[in-house]
Order: sequence, then structure tokens, then C-alpha cells
Amino acid sequence: MQALSIAAAGMTAAAHRLTESAQRTATWSAREIDTDLTKEAVEQVSAKNDFAANVAVARTADEMTGALLDMKV
Repeated sequence: MQALSIAAAGMTAAAHRLTESAQRTATWSAREIDTDLTKEAVEQVSAKNDFAANVAVARTADEMTGALLDMKV
């Protein structure tokens, strides 16, 4: 089902964004380049929300598939 693959790709992208932001935050004091911690906090919340939205899409697609199969039986 296409919705599930799109949701999975979205979850992967959101997890990747969160990981990268967390790494930038964790190495903040060790780097000479300034990292905007406010921007990183917003990025982490945004990635979390994107992940949750994609989970909701996957859950809804699963429920719709289940309802369709129940009607066919």
C-alpha cells in the first residue's frame, strides 16, 4: 500500500533529522562553530511532530485496510 511506504519514508526522514540535530546539540561546546541551540530545539520538536504525523498516517492506513478486509469476509 502506497500510504504505508510514504509514511515509512517520512518516519525515516524525521528520525534522521532528529539524530542530526541531537548530534549537533551534543557536540555544541566542543565545536568552534556556533550552534544555535534554539534552532536545534525547534528542529527536534518539529522532527518529533513529523514522526508522530507519519505514525498516524500508517495507523490510519492499517485500520482502513483492516476494515476493507473485514467487509470482504
